[in-house]
Amino acid sequence: MNCSFLSVLAGSLRRFVPVLLVVAAAAFAAETPPAARAANAPASRPPNILFAIADDWGRHAGVYGTRWVRTPHFDRVARDGLLFNQAYTPNAKCAPSRACILTGRNPWQLEEAANHIPYFPAKFKGWGEALVEKGWFVGHTQKGWAPGVAHDANGKPRALTGRAFNARTAPPATTGISPNDYAANFDDFLEQAPAGQPWCFWFGSVEPHRGYEFGSGVAKGGHRLDEIDHVPAYWPDNERVRHDMLDYAFEVEHFDRHLGRMLAALERRGLLENTLVIVTSDHGMPFPRGKGYAYEASNHVPFAAMWPAGIKRPGRTVDDFISFIDLAPTFVDVAGLAWADTGMAPATGRSLTGLFRAVQGGRIDPARDHVLVGKERNDVGRPGDGGYPIRGIIDATSLYLHNFEPTRWPAGNPETGYLDTDAGETKTVILAQHRQNPADPFWALCFGLRPAEELYDLRTDRDCVRNLAAQPAHTAARDRLRERLFAALRQQGDPRMDGRGSVFDGYLHATPANVGFYDRYMRGENVKAGWVKPTDFEPRPPVPAPAPSGTKPTPDATLRTRAP
Repeated sequence: MNCSFLSVLAGSLRRFVPVLLVVAAAAFAAETPPAARAANAPASRPPNILFAIADDWGRHAGVYGTRWVRTPHFDRVARDGLLFNQAYTPNAKCAPSRACILTGRNPWQLEEAANHIPYFPAKFKGWGEALVEKGWFVGHTQKGWAPGVAHDANGKPRALTGRAFNARTAPPATTGISPNDYAANFDDFLEQAPAGQPWCFWFGSVEPHRGYEFGSGVAKGGHRLDEIDHVPAYWPDNERVRHDMLDYAFEVEHFDRHLGRMLAALERRGLLENTLVIVTSDHGMPFPRGKGYAYEASNHVPFAAMWPAGIKRPGRTVDDFISFIDLAPTFVDVAGLAWADTGMAPATGRSLTGLFRAVQGGRIDPARDHVLVGKERNDVGRPGDGGYPIRGIIDATSLYLHNFEPTRWPAGNPETGYLDTDAGETKTVILAQHRQNPADPFWALCFGLRPAEELYDLRTDRDCVRNLAAQPAHTAARDRLRERLFAALRQQGDPRMDGRGSVFDGYLHATPANVGFYDRYMRGENVKAGWVKPTDFEPRPPVPAPAPSGTKPTPDATLRTRAP
């Protein structure tokens, strides 16, 4: 075969092959659904990130089967992306929960940031700061990491969640709702985002944080008391409590409406296809035995993710256990960064991108079969500013809690208003009932002393009101969970595992006016706590009630009274 013939043949192939490729691509496009094409095609650039986090929203949404909370836009994110059934925060209080989100580490790995209202250690960088350093445009509206003080090593304020966008306001629907026009502020952020630069926006509402406008859920939200199909077994079921629940629902719906406006803004700009949208809440609802505690309803959060260009087979429901410590690795992963290049401390969590790329629902990764939870000082209000240290483990069947200081009051001392539980109608009802009847079971469940160990069967007792830890039939399960929990805590360097747990009580509270709250109050100082009512303070010390299910608190637990 001569060279001239080969030359002609090569030229023909060069002209013909591109035509074949075009035809093949067109055939693939015709045969492949758009969602599948998006999921299989590599993104030309990292996705933008919209992280929407409500303040004190429990796992209540239409897509979860909740009849009395309307969340069409969260439901849409779940329908067009992934719905997670087993998402948890490691700590059910605002500041430590958000610290876990930013760092990928559990609270007991974060020194001062394990506590509520701390001085955030400069040594722990968050992913918001890391993205800015790598050229991302990062911003937030309203509540980012808070409350507390976050300064760098030179004493300058840190932008943990980027620049603030809070200029736009709108008349609020109730006295308890913020005037911040979250969605309009997101529009301002998008207007300022440089062309061709990836961005990340933290939508941090302050709803449904208390306070509420009593009766607004019915009067303004159009709800009915009989919509509620389940009042938790640790609260009395009466009209006042149901109103309180519906007022909370109305504020959840406010958050959801702004989420819907943000999704619409992304669609108008053609940005939704390559934007990772994650919607969740920092912890459970701000009610007794919810926020600030460590029960199933305290730490279990709503969670949905949507990313048309990056999630395969949208519409799946995922039953793997995930934790907020998985978010930082996820965001660093989708940004195309190596963790070692971020300057962040080593993460304990794992990226969720493997779940994004899976094709099945249900249980996907066998290793994701549990989460760890816990708390330290979630609020002041105990002698010496002590916390109520807990560590726990949750799996598909059980919740095990280890209470390291069972002689302390779990919600804070009664004579200083149970400061670990925000003021609200349900709290007022329970405290009033207890003052009329010292044997009231709801007070014991929400505010009474706890034994050193708690064990609940989540298959039959989702409300966690029947403690099985002391029952011989459950000894093996209790011991197995304790061993697994403690092994993980030792591996993670938890100071509670080697006798250094008191370090958490020694960290200074970041609000000077509240440092030493209990001791100053007992000396007669007029110290204030704006998140509780004066009527929350007990005029007389209650007699410690036995813990539920026959287990007993430590017998030397005492309650000091304020001098007259």
